[in-house]
Amino acid sequence: MRINSKMKVREVAGEHIVLMPGEGGSDMTRVVALNESALFLYNALSDRDFEAADVVAALLDEYEVDEASARRDAEAWIVDMRDNSLIVD
Repeated sequence: MRINSKMKVREVAGEHIVLMPGEGGSDMTRVVALNESALFLYNALSDRDFEAADVVAALLDEYEVDEASARRDAEAWIVDMRDNSLIVD
């Protein structure tokens, strides 16, 4: 999987967001806010292919969490990112 290179993170009013423009002729822009750990993973894994194990390893390296928590958080992050088209396979 890979971070969708068409999407870019912007900082607006102290929040890190991804603006997702609507398709077609209507303005259906969506905004996805990234918390600190989601932003860390987004930046750490951008511009390369990665697996779920890479997400877990990044969390273990950056935060003081046990492996089970890192795995659970990694899986949730991947699902959320896929649901918002921020990860492509």
